[in-house]
Amino acid sequence: MTQLEFSSGTGIAQSTISDWKRKKTNPSAEKIMTICDVLDVSPFELLQDTIPSKGAGEVDFIIASEGTAEYEVVKKMEKLNKKTKDELTGYVKNLKNKK
Repeated sequence: MTQLEFSSGTGIAQSTISDWKRKKTNPSAEKIMTICDVLDVSPFELLQDTIPSKGAGEVDFIIASEGTAEYEVVKKMEKLNKKTKDELTGYVKNLKNKK
């Protein structure tokens, strides 16, 4: 997508987009959702390289969209007691080690 196409899709002036690129600055918060809509990405996907991370790019949170299997697992896990959560965590680690 060219800057002109991006400008047309977002309604953001091409000069503003050029400034972001040239000055290595980021768009203001109010522009993020417009950009996400045009690019068909989530704010997390758009900003993930700007989120401070620990170690080699790992983050200490996960985003799961409602209706996905991951979301359902997390919601069910929230309701478990500590002992059962620990057992489930051990089970998942064992599955990972089977690869």
